[in-house]
Amino acid sequence: MFLYGALVILPAVAVVLLLAVRGHAAGGDRTSSAAAPGPDVYGRLLLALPVILLVGQGCAALCRRMSQPGVVGEILAGLVLGPSVLGLLWPFARHWLLPDELMPPINVLAQLGLVLFMFLVGHELDLRRVRGRGHALLVVSHVGVAVPMLTGVVLALGLYGPFAPAHTDFTPFALFVAVSLSITAFPVLARIVAERRLGSSTAGSMALVSAAIGDVTAWCLLAVVVTTARHSSLLGVGRVLLLTIGFCALLWLVVRPAATRLLSGGERDGRTARLPEAAVLPVLLVGILLSALATDRIGVHAIFGAFLLGVITPRRPAVERAAAGVRSVTETLLLPLFFVYSGLRTEIGLLSGGWRTWLWCLLVLVAAVVAKWGSTTAAARSVGLPWEDSMLLGALMNCRGLTELIVLNVGLDLGVISPTLFTVFVVMAVVSTVMTSPAVSAVQRFVRSRATGDTSSPNLSMTH
Repeated sequence: MFLYGALVILPAVAVVLLLAVRGHAAGGDRTSSAAAPGPDVYGRLLLALPVILLVGQGCAALCRRMSQPGVVGEILAGLVLGPSVLGLLWPFARHWLLPDELMPPINVLAQLGLVLFMFLVGHELDLRRVRGRGHALLVVSHVGVAVPMLTGVVLALGLYGPFAPAHTDFTPFALFVAVSLSITAFPVLARIVAERRLGSSTAGSMALVSAAIGDVTAWCLLAVVVTTARHSSLLGVGRVLLLTIGFCALLWLVVRPAATRLLSGGERDGRTARLPEAAVLPVLLVGILLSALATDRIGVHAIFGAFLLGVITPRRPAVERAAAGVRSVTETLLLPLFFVYSGLRTEIGLLSGGWRTWLWCLLVLVAAVVAKWGSTTAAARSVGLPWEDSMLLGALMNCRGLTELIVLNVGLDLGVISPTLFTVFVVMAVVSTVMTSPAVSAVQRFVRSRATGDTSSPNLSMTH
């Protein structure tokens, strides 16, 4: 695995060094590609995309070697190619490889990948998991959202002065900080649970369901934040919320039954025509893009439309095969571009404004971890779970990863948070994601030591 990562990264680095040196020799001492007359944006993009993919795959392979999910490596690849690492060590190479002229096309591709990925996230949310789980799941999931949100509002009181952009009202700023602290990365969590074979355990299954419920709650709250940030009047906010509710009702009451009949034709009567399987993928893509367009025009982010369509799309074999095709392109090509774009907007150097900035960064990290892990553990314990399962559940729910980056990019695009605060929260997201696997291992070692040291203790549900 390590050899694979090295073989993937080294050629990319060699290509960058060779071409950058040649570009430097041809262009003198330019430190920015903006000085080059008439840059070949198309050719530069064709060069940048393979380098982004190779570095992303190499970092992902190295992280898997260190028992980290591959998405952590992809996030780090964005930081490596951005101003925080490459831009600091070799500014010319960073500007030559990823000049400012490439940012608009990369952003368009990244946003398209984000829309497709949010459809996949919504499609993976199996609402049947919620049925029959009852009181315990509701308590754990909503306490795990409510306490971090309250913590975020308290933090916002101190963050607003030094970090809020000019002309930003406190209400959307505080709501955004609150949502940022309450997020759990459902896709990354699902990978960790699968890799560690915790899916059949009490903690693993509850973590997946709680994260699903919590993510739905967090996305709804983020929609409120986006609406509040874009519309200063209560009338505008109310109109957007009503239109959003109407769109959800349209999807649930009209689109969902129609899609179910269209994809289930021939199962009950021969008069119902089945959609040809070759047409499923194009129809699915059209539906994703139109749903994203609808919520974007309503006044919330385009990702919500794709997410909602994923939730209501029926799970049929033809749909699953089409979704697999969407996933292969999205996760291989488009999502790495989103990570790189996020990395290009993250400047660790912005934290060098003095010890107060680093102190705030540490405070945000500690508050996020304690609020999420502590509240989830306490809530699980209050509904009767053993301490071991409760701690494991809290460690899993502390994972943020990709979902946090999506939220942060939305906030930065809206102008709700500053680039410095964006960087602070990116650091928090990366650290909390990286610590998830070691935390789960530590809890499991603790459980095994207790099980071997106390023969009178009952069997632990999480070890089944």
